[in-house]
Amino acid sequence: MGGVTRDYLELEYRGGDRVFVPSDQLHKISRYVGADASDPPLSKLGGTQWEKMKMRARRAAQALAGELLNLYAERRRRAGHAFPQDIDWQIEFERAFPYQETGDQLEAIEQVKADMEEARPMDRLICGDVGYGKTEVALRAAFKAATDGKQVMFLVPTTVLTQQHYGTFTERLRDYPLRIEMASRFRSAKEVGAAVRDFQEGKVDILIGTHRLLSRDVRPRDLGLLIVDEEQRFGVKQKDLLRQLRLRVDVLSLSATPIPRTLQMSLAGLRDISVIETPPEGRRPVRTYVGEYDEDLVKRAMDRELARGGQVFFVHNRVETIDETAERIRALCPSARVSVAHGQMAEGALEKVMLEFLRGDADLLVCTTIVEAGLDIPTANTLIVERADQLGLAQLYQIRGRVGRSRERAYAYLFYPSSAALTEDAAARLATLSDYTELGSGFKIAMRDLEIRGAGNLLGDEQSGHVAAVGFELYVAMLDEAVAALGGTSADEAPEPVRVDVPVDAYVPADYVPYEAAKIEIHRRVSGAREVAELILLREELEDRFGAIPEPLENLIKLQDARIKLGRAGARRVDFRGGRMRVTPIELDSKATGELRAEVPDAVYESGRTTVVLRMPDEPQERFAALVRAAEVVLKVASEPPSNP
Repeated sequence: MGGVTRDYLELEYRGGDRVFVPSDQLHKISRYVGADASDPPLSKLGGTQWEKMKMRARRAAQALAGELLNLYAERRRRAGHAFPQDIDWQIEFERAFPYQETGDQLEAIEQVKADMEEARPMDRLICGDVGYGKTEVALRAAFKAATDGKQVMFLVPTTVLTQQHYGTFTERLRDYPLRIEMASRFRSAKEVGAAVRDFQEGKVDILIGTHRLLSRDVRPRDLGLLIVDEEQRFGVKQKDLLRQLRLRVDVLSLSATPIPRTLQMSLAGLRDISVIETPPEGRRPVRTYVGEYDEDLVKRAMDRELARGGQVFFVHNRVETIDETAERIRALCPSARVSVAHGQMAEGALEKVMLEFLRGDADLLVCTTIVEAGLDIPTANTLIVERADQLGLAQLYQIRGRVGRSRERAYAYLFYPSSAALTEDAAARLATLSDYTELGSGFKIAMRDLEIRGAGNLLGDEQSGHVAAVGFELYVAMLDEAVAALGGTSADEAPEPVRVDVPVDAYVPADYVPYEAAKIEIHRRVSGAREVAELILLREELEDRFGAIPEPLENLIKLQDARIKLGRAGARRVDFRGGRMRVTPIELDSKATGELRAEVPDAVYESGRTTVVLRMPDEPQERFAALVRAAEVVLKVASEPPSNP
């Protein structure tokens, strides 16, 4: 426009009206993620419908904020147990860890221990990709609690995973006088009953089990820590019991792909979150193939894995036909030792099959999604899922995490019957897994899951309508504002940057960032920056990711830099008239006025109008450079302490 190139965002309203939003206002636009993944209802431009919806959502957020503050107050009132700082045993135990911790893992461990040492109940979610060391974080927290005389419950979603965690804990803690027990279907009722009684009498330090641990007869003598693995796998009743426990004891939740609800609660500030994003040394991404079922490809994939001495997971999620499928697989690979595993098998039979596969006594495991959670079998590096279109995104991601847990290259084949039978949601889920094959994608996939499935409700069904009306992002912003206002914790925010417009090209070139969504996000981060440091970090991030920053984008960043500095100097308006720039209001004493003239000789300060007037060059690029320089000078002299009268 007028010979100057800028980026604008086109907004569509009901009735076909359109508004073009300038890039410096994009921070006011939020992405719509509704309650059920449907498109948002459009409002009429200039109408009152949108304002009314926002007002209703804001009132609902304020009511919810009141509930949250009551929850916080209740947690503060019920002071939890403050664990002591690390003792010698803790230090010795951590040094015995046979692997090198990643930076993210160490940070998560320190955050958990810091929470435990505070006199309030901990509620922290560890979001780490599959195989990224969440169990070690849990181990160290459990050790810290148990060595202080407190009991630990480790709640696990599946019997198979209970067995694995029990083995890991027993092995790592074998040199310490701590008693570990397991309550699961792999134990007889008599053995489980004895473990529960001893736990109640304080003879058991750490009890690992499935939802059986939430039964009425499981009453610990002195519970100090509850660890929950994949909380989203538990039912509503179990979650209600967990919510009650959160008011009394420290709770540590582990998840590789938190479902949207869990993720929402973390992002909305209802619980603390630690993200482990760094892969262990030597880990390689899983090569993922998504397509129609191809028996020749299945045979080649299995033959290749068996030829290198590895093992294969074949997921068929229907118990009624799983034995037929196993026979079909045996016919494809006659030399392979094929086992079958599903959740309806007798406890002893299932345990035997899983332990055989773990020991390497079977080459190929035809199974249901029972293998989804946490199994660690380093030699299994090929995964075949027969009906991937019928599984959820987080579920598929977890299952893919069963392979690629060693230095060997791993392969995952996600099949569906035909493109014609594929629903839109299933296609979106499979495309996401195909897109996110790099290591550490769990958190990104959880965010994508939020977009595909919709934000749903935050703390109850009554909230979903308000989330649907204004979108998840805006609703959470309203909730944050309401919590801050009711809690009296609203911090002094940085001043709003001043709106300044100079005739210079300032945009994100399409050949620098080809994706529209990424361009919009860059604009939002630039226009939403309130500190110069944010722009410095963004510039470094862009250079690392895309290379040297082109001039139009550099202009965009410098323009926001000038706006921020003028805003911090106290200015609220900048005008260009008659070849001069007028900045108002700026409060300067005689000393600061002298410094201004020393820096910019032709500058004039009109004290009666609290206005700084500067001469501007005619040439656009020179005028832009003068603006950037003027912003630095005005901020410098306006920030000087006033001279004594």
